Amino acid sequence: MDFPSGTAGYVYGKLVIQPSIYHRDHLIFHRHGNYKDYILVSSSAVYPEYATQPFNESTVLGENKYWGKYGTDKIDAEKALLRRSPNAYILRPPYLYGQMNNVYREAFVFDCALQDKCFYLPKDGEMKLQFFHVEDLCRFIDVLLDKRPQQHIYNVGNSEGISIRKWVEMCYQVAGKEVRFKNVYDDIEQRKYFCFYDYEYYLDVSKQHELMADEKSLLEGLREAFVWYKDNSDKVNKKPYFEFIDDTLLSC
Repeated sequence: MDFPSGTAGYVYGKLVIQPSIYHRDHLIFHRHGNYKDYILVSSSAVYPEYATQPFNESTVLGENKYWGKYGTDKIDAEKALLRRSPNAYILRPPYLYGQMNNVYREAFVFDCALQDKCFYLPKDGEMKLQFFHVEDLCRFIDVLLDKRPQQHIYNVGNSEGISIRKWVEMCYQVAGKEVRFKNVYDDIEQRKYFCFYDYEYYLDVSKQHELMADEKSLLEGLREAFVWYKDNSDKVNKKPYFEFIDDTLLSC
């Protein structure tokens, strides 16, 4: 099944699932009008960074200074879909991870581990991150289609966040390596040498857990991601973090 450039969507009979779009023009309801269910995987980037945390589904949407146009385009896509299909389901995950993740996040840390590199840790490494495994995302979609709740917008994600330090330690652990850290306290833009912005946020996922109480452990999910990555490293869109580290940061 082919979709226009820049879109990602799947049609199963009368079910449409769009797990990744970057603009409302990428919504595919105009090509598949005869559908019964429509599920859009949006993003937590729709919440402005200044809103009270944890963000819940009723938090007022707005531009986030870290995500910019990416987030506002997601807002526009949500609104366009709900105008056309008020009964569509919209999911707002934090950072997705797992098999087939082509974003250079856990894969970057795996590369550091496989090359026996020390890890450049932003500040003290205590900034928290919130993740959600792609299999849990798929399981929750199944739950929605089975239970058909009246609520149509859900934050989804792991119930607990994890510090950068502990996350990196887990990534090295599943790769069979021990990590050495070098803390970076200099005034250097974090995204030049690390795979996340200097931005801590947390989603309230209590509504998700009312429908699906369990979730894959982060360690198990990272282990599965590492097994996949070893044979599929060419499928990840890598960033020049190593080049910046080698040119700018002191060696461990």
